[in-house]
Amino acid sequence: MANRIVLNEMSYFGAGAISVLPGELRSRGFKKVLLVTDKDLIKFKVATKVEDVLKEAGIKYEIFDDIKQNPTVDNVKAGVKAFRNSAAECIVAVGGGSSIDTGKAISIISNNREYADVLSLEGVAPTEKRGVPLIAIPTTAGTAAEVTINYVITDVENRRKFVCVDPHDIPILAIVDSEMMESMPKGLKAATGMDALTHAIEGYLTKGAWELSDMVELKSIELIAANLRASVLENDGKAAEQMALGQYIAGMGYSNVGLGAVHGMGHPLGGFYDIPHGVANALLLPYVMAFNAPACGEKFRDIGRAMRVPGIDDMSLEEAQKATVAAVRQLSIDVGVPEKLHELGVKKEDLSALAAAAIRDVCTPGNPRDVTEEDLLALYKEAF
Repeated sequence: MANRIVLNEMSYFGAGAISVLPGELRSRGFKKVLLVTDKDLIKFKVATKVEDVLKEAGIKYEIFDDIKQNPTVDNVKAGVKAFRNSAAECIVAVGGGSSIDTGKAISIISNNREYADVLSLEGVAPTEKRGVPLIAIPTTAGTAAEVTINYVITDVENRRKFVCVDPHDIPILAIVDSEMMESMPKGLKAATGMDALTHAIEGYLTKGAWELSDMVELKSIELIAANLRASVLENDGKAAEQMALGQYIAGMGYSNVGLGAVHGMGHPLGGFYDIPHGVANALLLPYVMAFNAPACGEKFRDIGRAMRVPGIDDMSLEEAQKATVAAVRQLSIDVGVPEKLHELGVKKEDLSALAAAAIRDVCTPGNPRDVTEEDLLALYKEAF
């Protein structure tokens, strides 16, 4: 069996890193870009930082900002049209997973017109051509969309989110600048940070994990566990920079080995209720971890060690597993993530439909413990 790793061609890290953007655009011969972002990032002048860099360098650009927090099929179609009309040569996506995922879909469809319906991209799409060159500048420390081969789109008509997996969509360049993340409100920092922890933990436990992915996921867990509280509660700049790195490292792993039932269950919550992806994952993570413990052996102790759980090495395996789940739950509580689904407006009568959607999700088969639809329904009920 061959284990594959797909990563960016190039990435930059550190406060002020967006200053490299003009030089990278020029070195690739790009004279005009489509800036893909959302209206809030323009309203609060986060995207303006990138605009200023482009203006100062004399690089032409047009803006596409018709993006929702859970980007839809219609958002993507509008973006494809905007790219075509702009005569741009590349895409610069500025934002969280919503903007970067939309940028990926626009990129792929623009060079693979047979997928213009968007829906046909679901799963592992056998696209023939690499997407339009895409540069990703994240403004949240969570999704790691800038280094992954995955993106998620919402099918509003059928109340569902679907995952697309395609090595042809990976950005050619990622600029992970912690200064672009400074304006994140506490709630968003908490949700995206716990989303990153979910990526790292599921990436470490998934059936497809192997030595190289294990190495990066454990480091990601260590960085996130050590810095998320300070980043959210104290607005600590150094902690924010470490979170930006930690979430990127998580993406290096999970993008190549898959995820599990947390994401499988989280996606329908976004499709049904438009719940932010990070919030859904953060809430579900401890419940699914407790379910998975019997199938994960010493890996839970490894996670607990990375999270610096006191006395983890002196505990029995069962004790270590429980202590690790408790540490994850406490971190989520400390940064203000809700503990129960009813707090997010989820309706009890929808739980069966959510379970039916979750069992079909592309992420669910990667779960370390095999799950049935009945198992997923029981987990939703426990989390309700």
